[in-house]
Amino acid sequence: MAEQISIAEAQQQVDEWIKTIGVRYFNELTNLGILMEEVGELSRIMVRRFGEQSFKESDKGKDLGDEMADVLWVLICLANQTGVDLQEAFKKNMEKKTKRDKDRHINNDKL
Repeated sequence: MAEQISIAEAQQQVDEWIKTIGVRYFNELTNLGILMEEVGELSRIMVRRFGEQSFKESDKGKDLGDEMADVLWVLICLANQTGVDLQEAFKKNMEKKTKRDKDRHINNDKL
């Protein structure tokens, strides 16, 4: 079984990697562009695997988890650069969604 790490530990690991192997963070706007690229790559695999598009030769063998991890990596970089504690932000976001949507989905006839 893979080692479990917290979001805070992931932020710390990415920061350490950037400072020792990656030399420095790309600036925030560059990383935002990279995030959009990575989300696009994830989207490409998702629409081919679960949607109607057929795979192109260059898409075969792409790992869905690896594509998701690429998105997470760049998001963590952006959080580190902008001083966002993702673990705390995620906790607050879950609380907000739970309070806001407590009855919303259960009462949705479409679901």
